[in-house]
Amino acid sequence: MKDRISLKTARRIALAAQGFADPRPVGTPDRRHLGRVLSRTGLLQIDSVSAVVRAHYMPLYSRLGPYPMSMLDEAMAPGRKRLLFEYWAHEASLLPVETYPLMRWRMERAGRGEEMYLGLAKWGCQNTSMIEEIYREVEARGPIAASEIEGHKGNGGWWGWSAAKHAFEWLFWAGRITTHSRRGFERLYDLPERVLPQAVRDMPVPSPEDAHRELLRLSARAHGVATYSCLRDYFRLAPHDTKGRLEELVEDGELIPVRVEGWDKPAYLHKDARQPRKVEARALLAPFDPLVFERGRAENLFDFRYRIEIYTPADKRQYGYYVLPFLYDEKIVARVDLKADRPAGVLRVHAAYAEASAPPETATELFEELKLMQAWLGLERTEITPAGDLGPALAAVAAIARAA
Repeated sequence: MKDRISLKTARRIALAAQGFADPRPVGTPDRRHLGRVLSRTGLLQIDSVSAVVRAHYMPLYSRLGPYPMSMLDEAMAPGRKRLLFEYWAHEASLLPVETYPLMRWRMERAGRGEEMYLGLAKWGCQNTSMIEEIYREVEARGPIAASEIEGHKGNGGWWGWSAAKHAFEWLFWAGRITTHSRRGFERLYDLPERVLPQAVRDMPVPSPEDAHRELLRLSARAHGVATYSCLRDYFRLAPHDTKGRLEELVEDGELIPVRVEGWDKPAYLHKDARQPRKVEARALLAPFDPLVFERGRAENLFDFRYRIEIYTPADKRQYGYYVLPFLYDEKIVARVDLKADRPAGVLRVHAAYAEASAPPETATELFEELKLMQAWLGLERTEITPAGDLGPALAAVAAIARAA
């Protein structure tokens, strides 16, 4: 590989690293396909918004097409065959269980009041007895939800929602409890020794330095090519924790320093990064998909400025409440504001917008992907509001499909 690469090449490398250079499987995807995606992404970010579907279900759909969501649920189920556990990585995330030892340094720091939100750390220092009381409740009654503690009387008085929730969150950060399963979206907590496979708990725990090096390595594999800040951001590693680790990976030949056309910072190429001659992808992406969750990288790679507007007042939103980017071939060519109206059985397209690079067939290809998503979500039909500069064309394609 040359030490200078074009932006087009970098884009193909990034898409291949995330699994978009592979065709979607024929037939129903299974655990092998799930494992292949996880080996590339390294994590699935969790978010509570369910405007379309919970965020952690979407990356698999984007790469595999329609798959049974029960497959992911089963991968999170406790027991010997468990594939995933929850912890803080790039925000709250699902991680392969093999990653558990690599996160122990963060858990240990959290237990000392470090490596967690400052407000929660301060609260923990002031409420150690309550934390221990909640831990004993989990030990005795787990799996248990935080809501089952609300309003109950403990030794220190009545537990209010905020205090109980703080204690559960502190214990979760510290790795003393973990997610057993979920009831809807609500976590059920239990002890790691009752939830995680024995083989995982028996794995040696690396030193923090070795863990940081391995996490950078996993990040580099998931990116294909990336700047130092992006490599750190994937698992939220601090500069002081990665000082020297990046240079070690370069010296070992695992990372190759390169310059990417148009990027103003040095980049690093993973030694095993694929460089396909072209990528033929078609996918709707969740706002928290690893391909786009670092917004600066999305802009540098795809010239795609992306901000989630959930917390923006409705009258000030530019594109909509829950907007999904549309990847077609090697570019992000459109974005669409979607809502899964489950009571009505409708996938609602509130608006659609084309990027400057959108080819003439964008509306047709987007409609095909929307139909696929509608079926995957178990909805009866798709209704398109002709809003946004792509909305009328998308609605016209839908009308032709209905008339055919």
